[in-house]
Amino acid sequence: MSPGLEVVRAGALTTVQDEGRAGWAHLGVPRAGALDGPARRLANRLVGNTPDAAVLETTLTGCAVRVTGTRPVLAVVGGAGCRVTVDGRPAPWGAPVRVPGGAVLEAGPAVHGLRGYLAFAGGLVPEPVLGSRSADLLSGLGPPVLREGDVLPLGRPGGAPCADTVPWPGAPAELVLPLHAGPRDDWFTEAALRTLTTAAYRVSERSNRIGLRMEGPSLARAREGELPSEGMVLGAVQVPPDGLPVVFLNDHPTTGGYPVVGVVAETALAGAAQAVPGAPVRFVRA
Repeated sequence: MSPGLEVVRAGALTTVQDEGRAGWAHLGVPRAGALDGPARRLANRLVGNTPDAAVLETTLTGCAVRVTGTRPVLAVVGGAGCRVTVDGRPAPWGAPVRVPGGAVLEAGPAVHGLRGYLAFAGGLVPEPVLGSRSADLLSGLGPPVLREGDVLPLGRPGGAPCADTVPWPGAPAELVLPLHAGPRDDWFTEAALRTLTTAAYRVSERSNRIGLRMEGPSLARAREGELPSEGMVLGAVQVPPDGLPVVFLNDHPTTGGYPVVGVVAETALAGAAQAVPGAPVRFVRA
């Protein structure tokens, strides 16, 4: 019997994610994909997968899965730091561990950071949709959010696992986001633009895979009215009527009518994936 994974504990929000389905925005399909791309790629490297293999992305509370079949599976738990066990016995975090057939691998609640990544040799292979196995919470494309009892197929292991000791990036104590101004920064007052790059913001508990919402001073507009809907990109900082910035993440809508005051470079967004509610945020001019 080929190995797979049975979900024993789904956690608060656990999804299947790979690199995402880039190239479909013109049809209104978001990108999706793992929010912390470097963590996903490193987890795949450690179990011998290609960088684009699908993994599990957990949110805050972790998850637990049972290996179906009789063959052992090489796995790694990385991203947000947490306690890792195999059938209740402690196992290493951030390093490959062999999980026997029938055993339960559990990633506990995050002790630092927010999103964990569970990679398995061979990768997760649910049916792809538009070239990706990623779950998209906005459009509903891809595998649904995991629930207890779900069974996920695994692919055949390929490359050799990485034997090196690899440092994992830590969750940021303060999230610093380099901001490229525009395209609609002229919709805001000069005072608002100064506030954006000098004030202290915090991550709102209303944040999700669609966007990182801010708490802090609101940004006053210099112009009234609304824009016609226009294209939105990953990292766009949109400002809705309450004046509080929202940094668009992987499940963001592809169009929107609220003005975009600036864009955060994609390379700076991995830290946003690990920023817990209440974490301090600073926008700085790129």
